Amino acid sequence: MMQIKTSPAPRRRTPAALMVMIVGALALAACSEDAPRETAEQQARAVTVVPVAARAITGSVAASGPLVPREEAAVSAEIAGYRVARVLVEPGAYVRKGQTLAVLDGALLQSQLQQQEAALAQAEVQAQQAESQAARVEGLEGQGVLSNEQIEQRQFQAQSARAQARAQAAGLADLRARQARLSVTAPVAGLVLARNVRPGDQSGAGTTPWFVIARDGLIELRAEVSEADLARIRQGQSVQVTLQNGETVQGTVRLVSPQVNAESQLGEVWIRLPNRPDIRAGGFASAAFQGGGASSLTVPETAVRYDGDGASVMVVGEDNRVKRVAVSTGARGGGLVELVRGPPAGALVVESAGSFLLENDMIRPVRASAGAAAPTAKSAAQPAAQPAAKTEPAK
Repeated sequence: MMQIKTSPAPRRRTPAALMVMIVGALALAACSEDAPRETAEQQARAVTVVPVAARAITGSVAASGPLVPREEAAVSAEIAGYRVARVLVEPGAYVRKGQTLAVLDGALLQSQLQQQEAALAQAEVQAQQAESQAARVEGLEGQGVLSNEQIEQRQFQAQSARAQARAQAAGLADLRARQARLSVTAPVAGLVLARNVRPGDQSGAGTTPWFVIARDGLIELRAEVSEADLARIRQGQSVQVTLQNGETVQGTVRLVSPQVNAESQLGEVWIRLPNRPDIRAGGFASAAFQGGGASSLTVPETAVRYDGDGASVMVVGEDNRVKRVAVSTGARGGGLVELVRGPPAGALVVESAGSFLLENDMIRPVRASAGAAAPTAKSAAQPAAQPAAKTEPAK
């Protein structure tokens, strides 16, 4: 006999069981909605960010120019018509004040000196004779021994002879002064930069100085600076000077030009440099002026990108998504660039413009200094807000 199995009657679900099922379904739905957002944040790559902050830009003014002697002394013979007998110094020599640089041939002058000495001796004898004759008739006026005219004549002869002797003495003094100038000496101590004379040359034959001396061997940089930057430079300011051989030396601003060239709109700044053999007059150097810069909103130079639309930075938004913001840049120096126009102070920008980020990309911002995750703009604006409690997904 066939037995027929009957299915048990369906069990009725209580209201409590139905409530548990509904709550579980809602929890699963919430978990499924949160999962994509958490996954996107976890998958976003870490990017170093820096804040826009007010900093003093050092070395922001850059300039270049020639290396010139601080003070030049041009030396030539003071007397003309004499042959150069010897030249005693070469370019590059350090000389002291009064040192002999060249000697002129004084043979012709020596014979003139001897003639003048003889003429002076003769004039002196004649003056003494005339004065003796005038002395003998002194006080005889009106006595009838000699006429007054004869007495006056002897007096005048004595005066004339003495004047002639003085003239001969002056001529001798002139020749002796010329003899002293046969030696061409250095008017200042310093470095001989140029020598333009040879033995056998005639003194007074040209206008080119025989020697050029840099006083005390001091060479300085004459930098050309724009009119706007001149106001940021002061006397005594430190300057880092880079020579053509790559060496850097520390300089100091000695003088700032009181005027600007009307055509080029550039002013000159004279920078004192140390006395070194590799700093040569006629060379070229560049300068970066340090210190004295006013504080302004800055970001690292690496944070600014340049393309067809101009300069811009990538700013991190409240939701950790980046947004391109156009900027106008100003002074540069020390790895920083001034933002004349751009995001406000405190805004977070991507440190490296070469991060290949696109508009609206999500990132995990990491501060450059501490290496810790940087707060978003929303959390920075609301530091007192409490974080919302997370709902644990149903298991």
